[in-house]
Amino acid sequence: MAKIVRVELLMVDLKPKVKRVDAIQSFVSQETPIVRITDADGAVGVGYSYTIGTGGMSVMKLLELTLAPAIIGRDAYDIEKIWRDLLFLTHATTVGAITAIAMAAIDTALWDLKAKKLGLPLHILAGGAQKAIPLYTTEGGWLHLEQSALVEDALRAKADGFAGAKLKVGRPIHEDVKRISAVREAVGPGFEIFTDANQAFAVDEAIRRARAYEPLDIGWLEEPLPADDIEGHKRLVEHTSLPIAVGESLYSHLHFREYLERHACSIVQVDVGRIGGITPWLKVAHMAECFNIAVCPHFLMELHVSLCAAVPNARWVEYIPQLDDLTSERMTIRDGKAIPSDAPGLGIAWDFEAIDRMVVDGSRTVVS
Repeated sequence: MAKIVRVELLMVDLKPKVKRVDAIQSFVSQETPIVRITDADGAVGVGYSYTIGTGGMSVMKLLELTLAPAIIGRDAYDIEKIWRDLLFLTHATTVGAITAIAMAAIDTALWDLKAKKLGLPLHILAGGAQKAIPLYTTEGGWLHLEQSALVEDALRAKADGFAGAKLKVGRPIHEDVKRISAVREAVGPGFEIFTDANQAFAVDEAIRRARAYEPLDIGWLEEPLPADDIEGHKRLVEHTSLPIAVGESLYSHLHFREYLERHACSIVQVDVGRIGGITPWLKVAHMAECFNIAVCPHFLMELHVSLCAAVPNARWVEYIPQLDDLTSERMTIRDGKAIPSDAPGLGIAWDFEAIDRMVVDGSRTVVS
């Protein structure tokens, strides 16, 4: 064990590899805060989080002025204590995206540091429950794409060994049904089709659409309602046989508790970059296990592959490659499944020469 002596902060701004449009927004940029924590032994842990184009510099300022100074001199192995202390330090700004995103970057760096010092990969340190996780792709299912493109991408994914694909919904209902039906007819019954509304509907519309989607054999309906409408989700679950997935827009493990206790969801999509790090991610995953509910996290596949392999109730990893320009190695995929890295740490092979060329002006800071 050793004390934290240095925290380096920086941010890069990544452009999506494909155009990404859903029912409420376009994803045009991935601001990626990166934290490097060094302890007194010289060990370095690297963590990160993300935005979809806004608020990145606010995250960096919270890290620079509040969170990073608070961990200097702390024992780097006291991850749970540090996470909880930072939560209460920022109590006046939680629960919220900016704080959760900032905390996630620090927390993931601490887990990386600890795993490296112990010589263990994250998926073993955090649980060691699975060796491989099935992949589904979202990259070809965006709402602006024409029906033929959706079919083509799903067929390509199936040929590549993927077990499923996700389609965005939110067009007029007859168009959504036609698009889903075309993909189902093309891929056949053995391939999962997931749908994602990105919080676009009111309760009555969500119930109506769920009933229209039910005959199409879809794996889940994701974010059908605004994320803070727990009662609406409960009503929807009571009115449909479709699994209802929530989580990418929840920023506290306590919110997941409310969903689970009220039987307002069927799948939890907890996102390590939005929940505040690995520490609360594991709390949510194990809590969901107690309710016999699967974890199918949102985005960040390069990190979620190890976390999904750590817990027994993880069912899917979402394929959206985004770190290729920042890493020297890609996530391993074998027979349509994501394979966690056995390298000590998070399992992400950062390319800091490439990162240094992409740092956003004014975002680099060192706290010591």
